Amino acid sequence: MRPLLIFGASKGVGLELARQERSCGRTVFALVREQSDAGGIGTAGAIVLRGDALKAADIAHVFEHVREECDVVSTLGGQSADGRRADDEGNVNVIAEAERTGRVSRFVLVTSIGCGEMAPFRSDRAIAAFGAVVDAKTRAEERLRTSGMPWTIIRPGGLLSEPATGRGILSDDPEIHGFIHRQDVADLVSRALRDPATIGQALAAVDAGRMTCVRAVRPFPILA
Repeated sequence: MRPLLIFGASKGVGLELARQERSCGRTVFALVREQSDAGGIGTAGAIVLRGDALKAADIAHVFEHVREECDVVSTLGGQSADGRRADDEGNVNVIAEAERTGRVSRFVLVTSIGCGEMAPFRSDRAIAAFGAVVDAKTRAEERLRTSGMPWTIIRPGGLLSEPATGRGILSDDPEIHGFIHRQDVADLVSRALRDPATIGQALAAVDAGRMTCVRAVRPFPILA
């Protein structure tokens, strides 16, 4: 298996993905900020590299550790004290360096429901609460689409921390909304990395038992 680089792996979906990939023997590198707790990702068996995604030099340093063909997943998000967002700036740094190396076989960007073509279907409440974040993530999506790399965008609904249900699905319907457990998102990302049918797709991720849509939902077919 190709090595996997995860950006945004100290917690949440990134951490769950690292655990899943390490359990099947894959080599995982993870960028973790200096001030972040790396205990979970270290216990998972990932190779921890310290740095800040808002610094292009730190991103380049991560890629220097992998001199072979690899896959990349970014779940980056959050805002620095000076107002800069990893949702766009950090992700763009990762995308640009991955593109520059020419060694990335698959790039999966994890953003959010409401990004891109889903924007017109956001509620006023969602815009007020998360509009700036979603807009920032959309800018990262747009940069990835023009990168020339084989890309996939996965947009989770509201994230839950309870154990996986196994009901996670992907959908290309721009009007779908719902919730999904972090472990289920990680499973979908892992499967997407292995399924070439997901290349060039931007897909919402929701729990089949906790979703709403104006039309009948046909899950995007993905390898088990």
